[in-house]
Amino acid sequence: MAGVPTSVVAASGLVAGYGLARWTKKRPLGGVALAAAGVVAARGWQQKAGGATAAALSGAYVAAFAGSHPLAKKIGAWPSVFAVAGGVALASWVAVDRRK
Repeated sequence: MAGVPTSVVAASGLVAGYGLARWTKKRPLGGVALAAAGVVAARGWQQKAGGATAAALSGAYVAAFAGSHPLAKKIGAWPSVFAVAGGVALASWVAVDRRK
């Protein structure tokens, strides 16, 4: 996965995690996808930009997951997931991926 931008990995993890949880009706399965993508993204962030950036972006990833829940009550589930995934992708791109 060295060629896949970390922004794509992180955004995909948020979207896939929710999608799996919703379609399978097994929230833990969605959590596994969310966590796995988070680990892969964090490793990429650490390798490309260092520990401080990886910690900040990992925090943003977790905050996006948590923040998507109250946001979903206002704008709907899928729009919320796409909004937070886009935010994390943008942050990751700005902090890591655009610096190739």
